Amino acid sequence: MSLAMKITEDLKGAIKTRNEFRLSCLRMLKASIKNEQVKKGRELNDEEIQAVISSLIRKGEEAIAEFRKGNREDLAQKEKREVEIFFEYLPAQLTAAEIEELLREIITELSVSSLKDLGKVMKVAVARTAGRAQGKEVNEIARRLLG
Repeated sequence: MSLAMKITEDLKGAIKTRNEFRLSCLRMLKASIKNEQVKKGRELNDEEIQAVISSLIRKGEEAIAEFRKGNREDLAQKEKREVEIFFEYLPAQLTAAEIEELLREIITELSVSSLKDLGKVMKVAVARTAGRAQGKEVNEIARRLLG
């Protein structure tokens, strides 16, 4: 079953079970996917849908940080629950140790050693971790290894 079909089925399930919070999250996800489809002028494949989901997760995590800065823990918790729902539609996420191991391999393959080469490393790393790790986390670990 494609990712788009799974999301649609889960949306129907949320309607049937009257799970308002999950329904709201899935509607937001469907709308974001639809917007991207309109932008591209075609149906999205699973990898492109995962990119949309990753984008929503990144925005959610940024919102959590901002809500916590503003002492709005209630809103931060709501956003955190949304992010958890979005993560259900991504492949199992890599741990920090797995990301570090992968980055060490990439750095060795590319024979790079300085922070100036971060772009080269990130280009390969983003392709290899697509949907399995957040770019921000990969970037932080790559900076630490190259720095």
